[in-house]
Amino acid sequence: MLISARCMCLIVSLCFGTGLFAEDWPQWRGRNRDGVWHETGLLEKFPDATLKLKWQTPLGPGYSGPTVADGRVYVMDRDPDDAGGLFERVLCLDEQTGEAVWSHRYRTSYQGISYTAGPRASVTVDNGRAFALGATGHLHCLDAKSGAVAWECNFRQRFRNWQIAEWGIAAAPLVVKDLVILLLGCPDGACVVALDSNTGAERWRALDDRAGYSAPILMEQAGQPVVVAWTGDSVAGLAPANGDVLWRVAFPSRRMPIGVATPVVENDRVFVSSFYDGSFMVQLESASTQASKLWAICGRSEQRTESLHCMISTPLMMDGHIYGVDSYGQLRCLDANTGQRIWEDLTATPPARWSNIHMVRQADRVWMFNERGELIIARLSPQRFHEISRAKLIEPTTAQLNMRQGVCWSHPAFANRHVFARNDVQIVCASLADPAASVSD
Repeated sequence: MLISARCMCLIVSLCFGTGLFAEDWPQWRGRNRDGVWHETGLLEKFPDATLKLKWQTPLGPGYSGPTVADGRVYVMDRDPDDAGGLFERVLCLDEQTGEAVWSHRYRTSYQGISYTAGPRASVTVDNGRAFALGATGHLHCLDAKSGAVAWECNFRQRFRNWQIAEWGIAAAPLVVKDLVILLLGCPDGACVVALDSNTGAERWRALDDRAGYSAPILMEQAGQPVVVAWTGDSVAGLAPANGDVLWRVAFPSRRMPIGVATPVVENDRVFVSSFYDGSFMVQLESASTQASKLWAICGRSEQRTESLHCMISTPLMMDGHIYGVDSYGQLRCLDANTGQRIWEDLTATPPARWSNIHMVRQADRVWMFNERGELIIARLSPQRFHEISRAKLIEPTTAQLNMRQGVCWSHPAFANRHVFARNDVQIVCASLADPAASVSD
């Protein structure tokens, strides 16, 4: 369930009193998959122009952002010791030192996939298990402590006539109770597939849609849990227990499916944004599990956009406004009621095609990691982008994108008052704790 920041703060205050709160980052975009960081006791400003690293560990290339759970850091890459580039790898590190605890590698082929730097999806850690999904649809359920394989499923072998999406499989696995839910775009009504998290057996499949790259999320509507899946053809609400389609709002890609950003929810609305197809707002019914299109805006081209054409980064929707990064790095604010632009800023990341910022809410601030490897503390409001502080965290590298001296496209993890970020050669950790604050975990 997606829990509001206000509710989480209340829970924290009840559980910890006046002490400071720390938490893990066990899956894509945080504990609730909503890009909200609930910790306290953090820096107000960076002390220097470059963040001091706590540790750094060599890593192979890949787009998979790190996750953090129970004292371990999880990430995927292409094995740097494999000269032929034939192996994907799941790597587990000690959170305090960055030393390798275990790794698991397996053979795969990137034939037919563009942008071959490495795996895309973040590892999902749940109930002592790590679920790792590779770019070619190879899923592993691993013991989170030891790395032992509990079970695995190779969807490329299971669906022999499956044409994998051009940029591979990117949507991080979503665990709901005893199910692991995957957005794959497989044929035979298996765009979305749910497996038994204990055995790997298929429990249900849903939708005949083309594949998308967007990670599914879990929300609550009319008192019921609903999985929201944004595919290449629609935004759909599914019953997590059996995959029944509760609602489906058509949003077919005009040129090609390229929806990467995760759906974002505020109150009774779901918002998605695509590089070629612009912005799309879904209106949810509050008394039933039904939905409809509220508005859609698409510009005339990728350079002449009107609302918001996101590529990699997921927008924020808060207090009736949308904040996101457009097709060439323009940070924008939109009115969520209409999709109309309120302001635009070009200083958060250098303007370039697909220029990226990953944004995470924390209290009244937003922590922004841009593709130049800079971490920014900011406030976003309908009035403006207010930059508070900026520091260099990690250098861009070229395996993910071999232009503009490389990029940092992987989403960082924010856990236990630290930030964890990776490029194509290393993963780093830096403290974001306020040294004057006391901690009561």
